[in-house]
Parts: sequence; C-alpha cells; structure tokens
Amino acid sequence: EIPVLFKQELQNEEAKEGKQVKLTCELSKPDTPVKWMKGNTVLYASEKYEFKQCGTVAELIIRDVKSVDA
Repeated sequence: EIPVLFKQELQNEEAKEGKQVKLTCELSKPDTPVKWMKGNTVLYASEKYEFKQCGTVAELIIRDVKSVDA
C-alpha cells in the first residue's frame, strides 16, 4: 500500500486571544484518518476544537484562542 504523505503541511497561523484560528493540511490520499496533537497530547472534538475533513483536506479549528494554544 502506498504511504500517505502531506501534499501541503501545516503553516503557522496567528490569531488574537478570544478569536478562532483554522489550521489546514492536505494529504496525498482522500479520507485518511487524521489525529490532531499538541505536543504529545491527542486533541479531541469539543467546544474548543472542531475537526473537518473533506477529501484530502483536513482542518482543525481552535475556538477562543489563548496563549497556551501556541
């Protein structure tokens, strides 16, 4: 099986505290399961984190951004 690669890797994004930010990456294979992490911690969908995936594009939306989200 062909390994899944990043066609577009994550880019740094800036957001003001209290606002939201969207992180996007593109994979080489559509609908590949994505695990979002901050350091060694796996992120789970919640009021703060929203995950979207359409085809090869995966998005993480972080709401109510704080300095600890850097």
